[in-house]
Amino acid sequence: MVKRTIRLAALAAVLTLALASALPVAAQTFEEALAAYERGDYDAAYRGFRPLAEQGDAAAQHNLGLMYHNGEGVPQDYAEAVKWYRRAAGQGVAIAQHNLGFMYYNGEGVPQDYAEAVKWYRLAAEQGYAAAQNNLGRMYYNGKGVPQDYAEAVKWYRLAAGQGDATAQNILGLMYEDGHGVPQDYVRAHMWLNLAASRYPATVKENREEAARNRDRVARLLSPEALARAQRMAREWRPAEADAE
Repeated sequence: MVKRTIRLAALAAVLTLALASALPVAAQTFEEALAAYERGDYDAAYRGFRPLAEQGDAAAQHNLGLMYHNGEGVPQDYAEAVKWYRRAAGQGVAIAQHNLGFMYYNGEGVPQDYAEAVKWYRLAAEQGYAAAQNNLGRMYYNGKGVPQDYAEAVKWYRLAAGQGDATAQNILGLMYEDGHGVPQDYVRAHMWLNLAASRYPATVKENREEAARNRDRVARLLSPEALARAQRMAREWRPAEADAE
C-alpha cells in the first residue's frame, strides 16, 4: 500500500461569500453590499457590510472577515479576519466555521492549532459543507489534530464526493486504489477517479490532469471487462447514490 500525504484544499476554494443576510429588515442594504463586492467595488462593499456585521448579521460578519482575509477594501489583516469569522461561526454559519478552521490550520491570525482546526471543520462538515468534509477527511488521513484513521477519512471524503466534490472524488479513488480505510478495489477506484477527472472545472487544469493520470494508471490494472464495469458505474453514478455505496 502507498503512503500518501494529502494536502488541504487551496485557499481559493475556501474564500466564498456568504449570501444570506440574517437581518431581513436590512436585506436590501446587504444585497447592495453584496452587489458592490461582486462588481469589485470593495470600498462600497465594506461600507455596507461593516454596520450590518456590527449589528450581528452573520452573513455580513463572514463577508467582512473575507475582505480582511483578502485585503479587499481594507489592509489585509488575518487577526481581524479571524475576529469576524469567529463571530459568524458562533452563529452557526458553516462557511465561516470552515474558514476559521482553515485559519487555525495555517496559523493565520491565530497560533497554528490542528485540534482547533478539526473542531471547526467538524462543525461545518456536520452541516453538510462539502469543503469542510473534504478537509476533515484529510485531517484524519494525515493524522493532524486527530489520530490517523483511514476509515474515518473515507467517511468524510465519501460525504463530500457524494455532493460531487471533484477533489474528494479523486482522493477517495486513491484510497480505493491503495486499500486505505476500505478494501482495495480497482473498479471503484477507477470510477471515482473517472468522476473526478470529468468534474474538475477548466480553471483547475492541473488537478483535472492529475485525476486523469490517476484514472489511467488504475485502468492499466483492470481487465477489459472490469474497466467496462467501472466506466458504466461512473456513467450511472448520481450524487444521491454515493452514501449508499
